[in-house]
Amino acid sequence: QVQLLESGGGLVQAGGSLRLSCAASGSIFSINAMAWYRQAPGKQRELVAAISSGGSTNYADSVKGRFTISRDNAKNTVYLQMNSLKPEDTGVYYCNAEVARTGAPIRLYDYWGQGTQVTVSS
Repeated sequence: QVQLLESGGGLVQAGGSLRLSCAASGSIFSINAMAWYRQAPGKQRELVAAISSGGSTNYADSVKGRFTISRDNAKNTVYLQMNSLKPEDTGVYYCNAEVARTGAPIRLYDYWGQGTQVTVSS
């Protein structure tokens, strides 16, 4: 199996910064796209940022210019640098990865982390 372990959430004042990390481990042959999603109270989960295996990125309009997604393929880790945080960035942030597993049929499996809380106070 594959596990995604997130870290880096917390409480920060508006205008501050946080850096989230998500490390994948387990029966990994390769990882395709990795992404960060978030879910605010009472709202649906939404894509924040995604990065391909080759490093191409895309962002939600609401975070463009403030957040940066990156990855370290050697460490199977994805990062989300969040700057100029706003109260509306508050929510649970989830890591997602498309993984090709060792010892399993050749296809991509979708995995999620347990989520990390980000709270931005005004």
